[in-house]
Amino acid sequence: MMGKSWVIPLFFGLLAAMLGGCRHAPDETLVRQGIEAAANAAEHANASALADVLSGDFDGNAGSADRRQLVGLLRAAAFRGDSIHALVGPVSVEARGERYVASFTVTLTSGGKLLPAQMGVYKVETAWRKEGHEWHCYSATWTSD
Repeated sequence: MMGKSWVIPLFFGLLAAMLGGCRHAPDETLVRQGIEAAANAAEHANASALADVLSGDFDGNAGSADRRQLVGLLRAAAFRGDSIHALVGPVSVEARGERYVASFTVTLTSGGKLLPAQMGVYKVETAWRKEGHEWHCYSATWTSD
């Protein structure tokens, strides 16, 4: 019986390690991942992936672009075979109550003719809220740098 006394502590040690690994990523990390997902969606002209990141009531630049318009722009880029390159600079994420605000720069370039006037370097501020178990961007403002 003495030889098996290590089995129970080992079992509980493994159980604790497994449960510790089940923790969810911190909210700030999930917001950063949302920004990365949006940049990847733009680069691959993947409209549905961008739609997954934006909330249904997304507001861009105080009404100049909504979710439907941005998703449609990516669909058009995909249809034309245009490529968009998005280089995201350092991201600063700040908690504001139950929401987050993330600020960063993004450099956009295009391999097509759909968006040439909108390419360049932008300062971006995004606002995020949790909807269910996922973080969604509900507002963004951008200015050319």
